[in-house]
Amino acid sequence: MSQNFEKPPREREESLCPCKSRETYAACCMPFHHGNVKPDTAEQLMRSRYSAYFFRLVDYLVSTTHPDTRDPMLKHELEQTIHDVKWRFLTIIGTSKGTKEDKVGKVEFVAEYFLNGQPYELHERSRFKRYKGAWKYLDGKG
Repeated sequence: MSQNFEKPPREREESLCPCKSRETYAACCMPFHHGNVKPDTAEQLMRSRYSAYFFRLVDYLVSTTHPDTRDPMLKHELEQTIHDVKWRFLTIIGTSKGTKEDKVGKVEFVAEYFLNGQPYELHERSRFKRYKGAWKYLDGKG
């Protein structure tokens, strides 16, 4: 299943970004999703990945996963499961490093979601590492 990057509906562009930045999607994560710019910080990448899960942007999730930890079956697995989860809310708890000047960073967050109508929370300390200058998700072992 390929990404369809046709112009999103105006309502999506003008609505608040799912990453809870308090900015519109057009001003926040959409430029990352369309490849117009790259996240400057690990937190920006983490937020853009949450929004990509929210909008089911499989190719973005695969491309922003670090090659050292990217499972060869990641795209297939995401395509099989991405429609099962309904993401509800994101809370950033804290960050460590991950600035424009850093090469590594960590972001701790809680993401609320529904699976089969039941509420769940994902609490993770994600690790991020630069690859060829761009931030990539390494793993949740932070």
